[in-house]
Amino acid sequence: MAKPLCVVVGIGPKNGAAFARVFARANYQLALVSRRTDLSDALARELSEASSYACDVADPDAVARTFAAIRSERGAPEVLIYNAGSGVFKTAEELSPQELEQSFKVNALGLLCAAQQVLPEMRREGRGSIVVVGATASLRGRPKTAAFAAAKAAQRSLAQSLARQCAPEGIHVSLMIIDGGIGNADAPADQADAKRLRPEDIADEAMHLVRQDRSAWTFELDLRPLQETW
Repeated sequence: MAKPLCVVVGIGPKNGAAFARVFARANYQLALVSRRTDLSDALARELSEASSYACDVADPDAVARTFAAIRSERGAPEVLIYNAGSGVFKTAEELSPQELEQSFKVNALGLLCAAQQVLPEMRREGRGSIVVVGATASLRGRPKTAAFAAAKAAQRSLAQSLARQCAPEGIHVSLMIIDGGIGNADAPADQADAKRLRPEDIADEAMHLVRQDRSAWTFELDLRPLQETW
């Protein structure tokens, strides 16, 4: 029997790499999608049954081509982790219309396009999981987050709409609210007074969401380090 396929959209040295490694250890095939492939290529070589794909998620046609390639080479995804994010930290007066538009394209439009690519097969199978990596900015706007907060709020609302639509079809859509700075991937696990989230701990929570029984599905999960003020 073929291993289930997890697509991780947005590969960086912290969260993206941690998602890949945690799901590889759980016996998933991996499709690693990012605009630049330096890191995803290296991860694909490191991990078994993993492939790297270059894609600008702000371009709907590129997303469609990428997922067509993934389906052709690895089959239909059972899990989608949407970790792509774009942040321009300026006030509303400093922000250009193009910067606001780009933030919406990466955070919200990209999620929509990726979800549209995986939902038909998940619906046919009556199962699947989409995990969206969000941010506290989706819940509050601050002077310097005019673009980021607006785009993340749109992403959160879109994820909630998807969750409510798809749950009766057996598809679990969830959102992780990341509240705090991200530490290095090699930070020790026993930092009881940690001020930053460990990427592997975030990835472990994504795995927890994917494995939840449908009798008790989570939509929104807040994650913050011990010393984060909230």
